[in-house]
Amino acid sequence: MPRFHSPSRIIVTCSNRLSPYLQSEIEELGFKPVRTFKTGVELKGNLLDCIRLNLNLRCASQVLFSVAEFKAFNANDLYRALVDFPWEDIIAADGYFSISSNVSNDTINNSLFANVKVKDAIVDRFRKQTGARPDSGPELDRTVIHLYWKESLAEVFIDTSGETLSKHGYRKIPGKAPMLESLAAASLLATKWDRRSPVVNPMCGSGTIAIEAALIATHRKPGLLRGNYAFMHLVGYKEQWYEAEFTKLEQQVKDVPGLTIIATDISEDAIQVSKINAGIAGVEEYIQFSVCDFEDTPVPESGNGIVYFNPEYGDRLGTEKNLELTYKRLGDFLKQKCKGYFGYIFTGNLELAKKIGLKPSRRIEFYTSKIDCRLFEYELYSGTRRKE
Repeated sequence: MPRFHSPSRIIVTCSNRLSPYLQSEIEELGFKPVRTFKTGVELKGNLLDCIRLNLNLRCASQVLFSVAEFKAFNANDLYRALVDFPWEDIIAADGYFSISSNVSNDTINNSLFANVKVKDAIVDRFRKQTGARPDSGPELDRTVIHLYWKESLAEVFIDTSGETLSKHGYRKIPGKAPMLESLAAASLLATKWDRRSPVVNPMCGSGTIAIEAALIATHRKPGLLRGNYAFMHLVGYKEQWYEAEFTKLEQQVKDVPGLTIIATDISEDAIQVSKINAGIAGVEEYIQFSVCDFEDTPVPESGNGIVYFNPEYGDRLGTEKNLELTYKRLGDFLKQKCKGYFGYIFTGNLELAKKIGLKPSRRIEFYTSKIDCRLFEYELYSGTRRKE
């Protein structure tokens, strides 16, 4: 069986440009990253550490635990290396497994072919050792083996996550063009919000930003909303390991009296969806939902919080010309009604952003899908700006 206490290389993957925020999360858990790259963080740890990482991380996609590394120039080399690997120590004989991969090798023009070679090696190993074989298929809800193969270097991982961690489990009704939960969390972590001051989220859509803000403020981690991970299906896994980590998550949750999160949308359907999602996430009591045009969104006079917009930017839901006036109105709203706040506008249309009419203090780079995006930050002074 896999030695859950034995250390190896762990790669925690994430969407492009989220790795700085993922690194901060990992460090907050007490781990010391070995390196950070644009789509992930590398560290050393064991499979028990992988359980903790899976339950705690907001910005991650997968937690991969390395089990083999070798040279493979072609598919036959790959098969020969893997058919002798003790897969029966990882995958239950009566279980189910799937293969994922990231392949860049000149002899392979379809990564699915590499997946089949890995599956064949595992199946042949089982038949040789036990006379039987586990089932296999595309589902990621049980044991998952991941192949990373670049040129002649191949590395095989246990994908301890299975289904992606970037979805946090509460958004059963996503709404139109929703922001991925991991991206929403990372973008909030990139702001200057202190996790206590008001969050105002006009144009809230399906409520992802408002919900993630409430989850962050109350220390609710994604593991509270998910009950199945790939690590649970490994040979030798013990339920009490997961239960111990889950109990820690429950104990970390805190009440935040007076926390103000305001989410509005002109669509009544969007607000209804947001309320359902917030209820599933367990944070509905912290969010004040209402139906109105964004210009009518109430902004507490206390200031010191953030106002966060994620407007349409013409790629899927609207045309650029029609949105020019909207972006100008966003700038007017921030300038006139949000003094004392930090304003944030997340957009994938840098031309439309010029219509906002305010000078950003920061331009924070993100991607959504394959779209180059920016989170523009605006410092909205409540009075005359003084230079120290």
